Amino acid sequence: MRNSVRYTVRFPEPSTHYAVIEALLPTGGQAEVDVFMAVWTPGSYLVREYARHVEGLTPLSVLKIAKNRWRVQTGGTPEICLSYRVYCRDMSVRTNWVEANFALLNGAPTFITLVGGESLRHTVRLELPDGWCTTMTGLDLVEGGGPHHYEAPDYDTLVDCPIIAGNPAMHQFEVAGIPHYLVNQGEESVWDAARAVPDLQKIVETHLDMWGSLPYRKYLFLNLITEAGGGLEHKNSVVMMTSRWTTRTRQSYLGWLDLASHEYFHVWNVKRLRPAELGPFDYERENTTRSLWVAEGITDYYASLLVRRAGISTQQEYLTGSDGSSGLSGIIHRLQTTPGRLVQSAGQASFDAWTKLYRPDENSGNTTISYYTKGTVVAWLLDARIRKVSNGVKNLDDLMRLAYERFSGACGFTPEQFRATAEEIAGVSLTEFFRHAVESTEELDYAEALDFFGLRFKALREGAKKAWLGAETKVESGRLLVTKIPRGTPAIAAGLNVDDEIVAIGEFRVPADKFAKRLENYMPGEMVSLLVARREKLLRVEVTFGEDPGKPWKLEIRPDADGEQRRHLEAWLGV
Repeated sequence: MRNSVRYTVRFPEPSTHYAVIEALLPTGGQAEVDVFMAVWTPGSYLVREYARHVEGLTPLSVLKIAKNRWRVQTGGTPEICLSYRVYCRDMSVRTNWVEANFALLNGAPTFITLVGGESLRHTVRLELPDGWCTTMTGLDLVEGGGPHHYEAPDYDTLVDCPIIAGNPAMHQFEVAGIPHYLVNQGEESVWDAARAVPDLQKIVETHLDMWGSLPYRKYLFLNLITEAGGGLEHKNSVVMMTSRWTTRTRQSYLGWLDLASHEYFHVWNVKRLRPAELGPFDYERENTTRSLWVAEGITDYYASLLVRRAGISTQQEYLTGSDGSSGLSGIIHRLQTTPGRLVQSAGQASFDAWTKLYRPDENSGNTTISYYTKGTVVAWLLDARIRKVSNGVKNLDDLMRLAYERFSGACGFTPEQFRATAEEIAGVSLTEFFRHAVESTEELDYAEALDFFGLRFKALREGAKKAWLGAETKVESGRLLVTKIPRGTPAIAAGLNVDDEIVAIGEFRVPADKFAKRLENYMPGEMVSLLVARREKLLRVEVTFGEDPGKPWKLEIRPDADGEQRRHLEAWLGV
């Protein structure tokens, strides 16, 4: 035990949002040792400076030497004891939350460890407040250690296993003889667990059918029903946040299942099959890679696809969503209406994640593209390409399985290795496909995929032509404020600015909440004078309205699709 890092976590006053940690660390007899806290957590590619929430680090022989490092004088003792508090009030899947009823602890923002000691065994013992009875985590229990006492073979595993403490509702099911748990914090009477559990089981079974095996001994869906959102993957668990009303509508429930499917797909893609740059992790600086479009984009492609293959959603829901305007159709529409697609490639978007995706501003849509969005579309086009050139014998499933077999070990894959594996599966060169779809900013070509699956972009029925400004706005304290101005819109051509307050059109004041209604009185091509307040100064901006593009098309099955095309569609989506 002396050659391990041992933590005790207490919550003496959970309503104050603090966790108190005591850490016993071996010194190897050195006169001084350095310790550190991670600045980011795997799966969320942003430096978050977790050490800013640490306070009261003792003993006094501790000297802070960097933003997330401390030096400890040991006096030659074989072991030192550090004590500190962590403020835990950030309701997200990548941080910590402690309140009177429960706690969510992630490893990176909680546990200080030895510099160079990441390979040591780490143990965590939790002392729960009165009334709390349960802890759930992907960590293994310490043999003979009693309840709430867990161990990790190394620091990576500790970081990868979030902990929920409190009194969550637990629902168990088995797949291939392996236990799976839906752990609902805040379930109460509104959230429909009886509906969710069998659907999660179908999703797990469908992933198993695709991958061929389950690479864990247990799996936890840690589902925090806290009116927040998001998900973060781990090797044998996921943390998700959702609303208590999620299971009440078809659209929101399918969205939750898509999230669960996305994070669960990461069991294979990312947590084991990963870009070479994402391991071993450097927890103190950015780990950049050009392959997040594979890690996240391909994962997002399979998220809703495997919900469809599980028989939970329909073909039409997969293509256009339960509302008729989302699904794969909505993802393509979002890509094609983002000006940044002509500025940033999928590979560059992956590399820039640390500085751009997680730090958006009002101009981000003009200069960047999400590797989730474009990666999903590229995955679909790559799937179609492989299916077509192999005469339906191979597909993207085969590529992911072979890549997993080859690269899910210690080294990961390079972009060149992933592309070579894709070419091996396809049996043809894909050099031009990857250059065009991943590394360039050229428009994607949908013709091949549409023809192979018997799909089309159907033009929607035209209504009356509407005037269009193109700026995004919000109402704040009774004021109509411009929030975004996409490129190629009348607003940017006129010189409208973000943060301008639109006061009037012509000589007539516009009520802040009636702007869209007022635009109905104008026609495309009509020139008007907008009265705006810019940093409290009134000025006139001359605008020529464009024609509202609305949503001009949706993805649908061609009514004249032949038998071969329909067989391709059914092989892709399931019957």
